[in-house]
Amino acid sequence: MYTCSLNVDALTAIDTHVHIEVDDRGHNALTDELVVAASKYFKAGATKPTLDEVAQVYRERKMAAVVFTVDATTSLGHPPNSSEEIAEGAARNNDVLIPFGSVDPLMGEVAVQRARALVANHGVRGFKFHPTLQNFDPGAKEFTPLFATIEELGLPAIFHTGQTGIGAGLPGGAGLCLNLSNPMLLDSVAARHPHLQIVMAHPSVPWQDEALAVATHKANVWIDLSGWSPKYFPPQLVRQANSILQDKVLFGSDFPLIHPDRWLADFAALDIKEEVKPKILKGNALRLLGLS
Repeated sequence: MYTCSLNVDALTAIDTHVHIEVDDRGHNALTDELVVAASKYFKAGATKPTLDEVAQVYRERKMAAVVFTVDATTSLGHPPNSSEEIAEGAARNNDVLIPFGSVDPLMGEVAVQRARALVANHGVRGFKFHPTLQNFDPGAKEFTPLFATIEELGLPAIFHTGQTGIGAGLPGGAGLCLNLSNPMLLDSVAARHPHLQIVMAHPSVPWQDEALAVATHKANVWIDLSGWSPKYFPPQLVRQANSILQDKVLFGSDFPLIHPDRWLADFAALDIKEEVKPKILKGNALRLLGLS
């Protein structure tokens, strides 16, 4: 059972978006075809770190990381990595890791019960969804019971938004539909569940303006900055992160696809106010995760 043991005062940053891509037995949450395509898209190496290796990367940097997998069992016909094992691994490394769970929304009531069990029995601190990979429209009312459950549990949910490297370059994008990750689909989720803290992951290209509109309009919607080097951030995202959304924007790398060292070096070159940087790197995450 995970219990948090972070020394938050000693942390330099909290990375809110880190994938555990392989388990201790080498099983990958994605099919081999998708692994190869994503690695090519991100120019990433074939070797993927284990959970304990991820923990060491962040421990060496005096940083914490939110870690998760994506359960796309129905969509991919491929077993995911175990959220239970990720929670157990985070418990071994609770000085630096914070586990989020993942459930397959297409499993209906089974997903609802799994979400409850992951919290009650394993101590996960939030949930991760990838609408394109999991092949579901988050705005559809059939998923209301799942999101209502997470809202009731008082935990945040991270949703992939925008373009994805998963399936990129493959015929038909391996059948994965980008439109399911339009951030406007999350607007109705935020409206129906006003106490559910929703994190829109990544610069939401090609829907950046839509993401900014939703985050500005809905008090319970945040943005994480993972998946892109900051030097490629759309200018309107930088402008609003530096001003009206400075309390709702989060550091996220997408490690191991993007290393936190690279992300932080490129972030340092952005024209971000000195008083805003600590909010993005740590302060906002402390509030979202209930650590402040």
